[in-house]
Amino acid sequence: MKKYDILALGELNLDLLVTGLGTMPVPGREVIVKDASLVLGSSTAICAAGTAKLGLKTAMCSVIGNDDFGKKALIFLSEYGIDAEHVRVDPNLRTGLTISLSGPDDRALVTHPGAIAETSSELVDDDLLAQARHIHVGSFFLQEKLRPGLPRLFAKARGAGVTTSLDAGWDDTGRWGYNLMETLAHTDIFFPNESEARAITGLDDLEKAAYSLAKICGIAVIKCGRQGALFCDGGQIQKAGTYLGMEAVDTTGAGDSFNAGFLYAYLAGYDLFRCMQYGNACASVSVTRIGGASGCATVADAEKVINFGRLD
Repeated sequence: MKKYDILALGELNLDLLVTGLGTMPVPGREVIVKDASLVLGSSTAICAAGTAKLGLKTAMCSVIGNDDFGKKALIFLSEYGIDAEHVRVDPNLRTGLTISLSGPDDRALVTHPGAIAETSSELVDDDLLAQARHIHVGSFFLQEKLRPGLPRLFAKARGAGVTTSLDAGWDDTGRWGYNLMETLAHTDIFFPNESEARAITGLDDLEKAAYSLAKICGIAVIKCGRQGALFCDGGQIQKAGTYLGMEAVDTTGAGDSFNAGFLYAYLAGYDLFRCMQYGNACASVSVTRIGGASGCATVADAEKVINFGRLD
């Protein structure tokens, strides 16, 4: 038995979550919203909260600042049952913050990186690697220090029998490159959304994009919002629709909740279509609740949605 089912490696920051926007703000005008709250943020940490909520033994490996935001992040990790033993506190850094403007159908993000880019693959030594069943990394394009060492770390993980997954996140530079393809060559599951998949591959057709990515990584899973998701494995494309009988109030972290649900089923040994169902169910539960980490589904939630199409 390993100490951790999931080692979440990557950015750890807070979200200032602004919800209930009728329209996105435009310069020179004020928009009144229904609510605002400070919550656990970042793709990697929200996925970790999701896997922990689903009962997987989850640890976070990251870097934060010795400031109020960092202290609050550690409190959140404890509340969500995430092991923070491998989070390094650097007094010379400031913890990152993302302002998330969320409406019923989409969201806009403004991020102060702070310590987000300071996590590196060197934080995962051989002893920590041996304690994990699976390593998940979110927001590849934000991880400036993590990116260079990821191919070597993922290759070492594969050699040790540790599976890996990667989420892309948006590349604000528009380059969509770095060493992504080199990393994907050692990645078991790649989780881009539809916009990211198109930008990375240069292909508008999502099936062709998934096929192109799956020739490099193990399994390519493309998240398509209200349309569900599709995956390619061994040249075969399959689609799984989402659950539309649930009212969306906040889309923050829905993709990360999808990742968590998929990984729960994957580590349980379920077939890939079943993994997609758990991913879609967890994402569907997430959008009915305010907050990314706080909106994560339990196994009972996910299975109720899979079986009946809704929670109530």
